[in-house]
Amino acid sequence: MSYFQDAKAHFIASHQNPINQALHHLTNLLAIAAVVFLFFDWRVTLLCLVLTQVFALGGHAVFEKNEPAFVKYPGITILAAMSWSFENWFGLRQVLHYFSRVAKVEKSS
Repeated sequence: MSYFQDAKAHFIASHQNPINQALHHLTNLLAIAAVVFLFFDWRVTLLCLVLTQVFALGGHAVFEKNEPAFVKYPGITILAAMSWSFENWFGLRQVLHYFSRVAKVEKSS
């Protein structure tokens, strides 16, 4: 497994509570909004960034009762989080699973 795959597996394992998952999806949307608002109003960007941390850390403290994934995998966790959210938002996990299953069937034929 690559470092990114390890980080993503750890991220998924430490986010099992549905409420915490929803909070983390919200934080990822806020992070995207922060990047967009960076070009318009830095105060909104700052507010979005603060809210991302409040929701993410609050989700771990209240619902998961574990430490955030960035403690073990600093730096790359944001990429793992965004990848996880995009897979869930757009159903990419199901699509990738389908194509990997098709590829295995074709390989065994």
